[in-house]
This record gives sequence, structure tokens and C-alpha cells, in this order.
Amino acid sequence: MSTSADATGAQPASRPRVAGDREVEILESAIDVLRDLGYDRLTFDAVATAARASKATLYRRWPHKRDLVIDAVGLFVDCPAEQDPDTGSLRGDLLAQACADGGLDDEVVLGTWSALLPVIHREPELARGIHERFVAPKIAAARTVFENARGRGEVGADADLDTLLMILPSLSIHEALLSGRRPGPERIAEFVDAVVLPACAATLAPAPEAR
Repeated sequence: MSTSADATGAQPASRPRVAGDREVEILESAIDVLRDLGYDRLTFDAVATAARASKATLYRRWPHKRDLVIDAVGLFVDCPAEQDPDTGSLRGDLLAQACADGGLDDEVVLGTWSALLPVIHREPELARGIHERFVAPKIAAARTVFENARGRGEVGADADLDTLLMILPSLSIHEALLSGRRPGPERIAEFVDAVVLPACAATLAPAPEAR
């Protein structure tokens, strides 16, 4: 959420915070309600009940439920899946990231994303917040992996990394939405071996023929 000055030059008032651990508990409860009920049916009543908090506390901290949800997905920031695994190979790095806490095989992350996908196209402010707090950090982490792989010669110098780094999450999330369950490490490995790595190989210049 932006804290930039408005048209008059005034800075918007900051929202009052809830004490550290208690705020985390409320945000975790919001994630649970979001996964169980979806965004449209998520209410302050439901979150307050799940968190054993008062609605007044929630309303003081989060004026709209989108603010609550955006802050809740911020719990996934700096998770293990956003760290550089540095295994020495693109395959190893992709699997390590995808199967870490907060990654593509994380049931909580997939459930959260599944609940948000149907609504972000019609909620521009929600979409912006989710991209900033949820999507952008994960794209940045994946880009690091592919840039390192390009430096090792596993990806072509002129390859479109924007496309390559979206293949694995697109396949994994799409399958999770269709099947209603997370893909699992074995399925993710199949995506990497059958689709991602061949796509990376296609961006490499062919080796010169031996004479």
C-alpha cells in the first residue's frame, strides 16, 4: 500500500498497528479464512472469530478487507522459496525453490493463490497490492536463479527470461487449480525436466559439429 503524498502534498495517516505477534496471528487467520471461503465470502466477522479478536481491532488496522488480505500475503515475504538455493545447477535450484516453504508445492501458498485468482481481475487495488507483496518477490527470486544459470551457460545469452521464469509457476498453479491439489515434488520435477529445461536448451546456440 502506497504511503506517497496525495495531490495536496499531505502524507496519509498511517494505520495503527496491532502488537507484533498478535498481528501475525490475525493475518494467519485471514489466510485460513481466505483459503476456506474465498475472497468474496471473507468478512471481518469471520476473521475476527477465527483470530479471537474484536472486529473493532481489525477495522482500526485495516479499513477494507483488501488491505487485510494484502498484508496477510505479506507473510510469505522472505520465505525460504525466495532465497537463492545456489545448488550449482538450474534444475537443482528450481526444485529447491519450488519445494521449499512458500514455494509452488506449499499448500498454503497454492490455496491462497487459488482464492485470489478469480477476483484480482476485477479488484485493481487488490491486484496491485498482491503483485507487490506476493508476486513480485517470487518473480525476483526466480529471475536470480535463471540469471545465475545463464552465467553458467545453461541458458542462452539472449533468452527471454521473462518467459522462461513463468513456465514452472504457470504449469504448477494451473494444474493445482484443475486438480484441486498441489502438484507435489515429483510432478514439479516432471515439469522441470520435460518443459523448463528443454525450453532453456532451445535458447542455446547449437554446439559446433566435430570435424
